[in-house]
Amino acid sequence: MRYTILGSPLGELLATGDDVGITELYLPTGRHPTVPASGCPRDDATFAQLRAELTQYFAGERRQFDVALHAKGSEFQQQVWQALREIPHGETTTYGRIAARIGRPTASRAVGLANGQNPISIVVPCHRVIGADGSLVGYGGGLDAKRWLLAHEAAHAGLFSS
Repeated sequence: MRYTILGSPLGELLATGDDVGITELYLPTGRHPTVPASGCPRDDATFAQLRAELTQYFAGERRQFDVALHAKGSEFQQQVWQALREIPHGETTTYGRIAARIGRPTASRAVGLANGQNPISIVVPCHRVIGADGSLVGYGGGLDAKRWLLAHEAAHAGLFSS
């Protein structure tokens, strides 16, 4: 396991990864610490692709990410996280719609829990999930960060195709 710190308009992001891919990406305003685990070495070179893709995303030049991911979670969580990656840039959806999409139409609460456990913010866009009534609901990075990310994506939604 290795880590890096990445600058962003939202502050410094903590990224961790292993030989397979990115394992975590946390915002500084969230409920997860933005300090690496003790004994985890810093290795900025390992995260060059993530750094480049996030730079492009924040510049409004990237709509989806290609960096390899290695999030650890249950099979159900993996299904939810994959469904999150399929939400188009600049759009939002609800927990209920994700539950239906993964074939578990009565599991919207479980989808909400899995969404909240997403360890790779921004790249796995859990910020694109809103309440059934259209309200902004909890976000591990804080509601201000969620508002910022949604506004940023809405402003750049139709500009690029990468």
